[in-house]
Amino acid sequence: MNRTAVVLLATAVVVLFALLVAAGAGMLARLDGAGYPAAVVLAGAAFAGTLTLAAVLTACLVALLRG
Repeated sequence: MNRTAVVLLATAVVVLFALLVAAGAGMLARLDGAGYPAAVVLAGAAFAGTLTLAAVLTACLVALLRG
């Protein structure tokens, strides 16, 4: 039960961090003069990239810990 809670909490933290990165990327795109559609596309790319990076790092850590 404790392990499930830790996994769910870690997942929530990663998703929250990805949302913050996406919001920052969208805001920077708007400040740079991009339109709303372009800013949303850039924010989505940043969100997807952050989640992909988190998944790759998790896979690497699991592989290292299993030896």
